[in-house]
Amino acid sequence: MSNIESIKEHQNRLRGCKSCPKMIPPVIIGQPVYSEILLIGQAPGDKEGELGRPFAWTAGKTLFKWFESIGVTECDFRKQVYMAAVCRCFPGKNPKGGDRVPNKKEVDTCSPWLNREIELLQPNLILPVGKLAISRFMPVNKLAEVIGRKFQLNINGLAVDIIPLPHPSGASTWHRMSPGKELLKQALNLLAKHESWKNLSKMSTDEHR
Repeated sequence: MSNIESIKEHQNRLRGCKSCPKMIPPVIIGQPVYSEILLIGQAPGDKEGELGRPFAWTAGKTLFKWFESIGVTECDFRKQVYMAAVCRCFPGKNPKGGDRVPNKKEVDTCSPWLNREIELLQPNLILPVGKLAISRFMPVNKLAEVIGRKFQLNINGLAVDIIPLPHPSGASTWHRMSPGKELLKQALNLLAKHESWKNLSKMSTDEHR
C-alpha cells in the first residue's frame, strides 16, 4: 500500500470515530497529503463542521495571513501540508465564553490518531498551533518561553524539528501585543528559513508559473 493510500485509509477510520460523548461531530480532517510538514491545531470551532475543513473561519484567516507573509498561500498550504489537531471534533462552547477546551480524557482518547499520523508521515517539521497543541510535545508554562524558538525532539526514534506558533484566535490578544507580536515574527522567520518550508514555498512558486 502506498503512503497516500495508507493516509486515506487512516482518515476513513478516523471519520467514523465516536469515542467522546461530549464532542460534537463531524470529525474534521484536512486533505490526505503525504507531507514532510505536519500542522497541529487544538480542535475545530463551530464553523468548521459546516465548512468541512480545519481552520476554516476567523482563526484560519489570521493563520493563513501569517503563512502568506512568508511565501505560501492558503490554497497551496492546504494542498501540500497535512493538517491535524489534538482533538478532531468541536468540543462545544464554554459557558463563560469562547470554545470549551478539550479535557485530558478527550485529548488522550484522540491521541492515537495523531500518533498514527506521525508514524505514517515521518515529518521533518511539526507546527503545533496554540498552547494545547504545543503541550502535546513539551511542557508550556508561558507562551513567551516557547514561541520564537525551534526545538528538535526525538519522537518514536525520529528526529523532528518543532516550531511552535501561538493560537491565531480572535479571542486572544497575545500575538497582537508585546512580547507576543515580536516572538511571532521570530517564529515565522525561523519557519521561512527551514528547509521543509523552503521546499514548500518553491513548490508553490513552481505551480504558479
